[in-house]
Amino acid sequence: MRPSHGRLVRVVLTALVLVLGFGGLLWSTLREGTEYYKHVDEVMSQPDAWYGKRLQLHGYVVRDSILRRRDSLDYRFEVHSKGAVVPATYSGIVPDTFKDDAEVVLKGTLTPDGFRVDPNGVMAKCPSKYEPKPASNSAVRPGV
Repeated sequence: MRPSHGRLVRVVLTALVLVLGFGGLLWSTLREGTEYYKHVDEVMSQPDAWYGKRLQLHGYVVRDSILRRRDSLDYRFEVHSKGAVVPATYSGIVPDTFKDDAEVVLKGTLTPDGFRVDPNGVMAKCPSKYEPKPASNSAVRPGV
């Protein structure tokens, strides 16, 4: 039994609408470009390959590297991971947990001068005091 011409047209139009809808969704998602999630050591092993690309950069704030320009919200600091270090600049309000040795994820762009952080692009992990403490061995009873 052959499908009717009207049914075939509806199937083709439905498929076309679905393909165009999915294509539009994909295009709108990717039009601003891909944003990579990388660690400092991965990026700094070949920095030329990452210049100008959108990144989420993971690392730890270098101790005593945070500098703030007087009477402004302009910050300069360094972030490290596995021995690699990158200088970063940011202008804006930083989270309360942004301190020396804090684990951070920075959103922005790598330039030859360092990492330029986007507005609201600093995310600092909560300190370990909020994580549960490991169970002590004194709570384990021998022979049980």
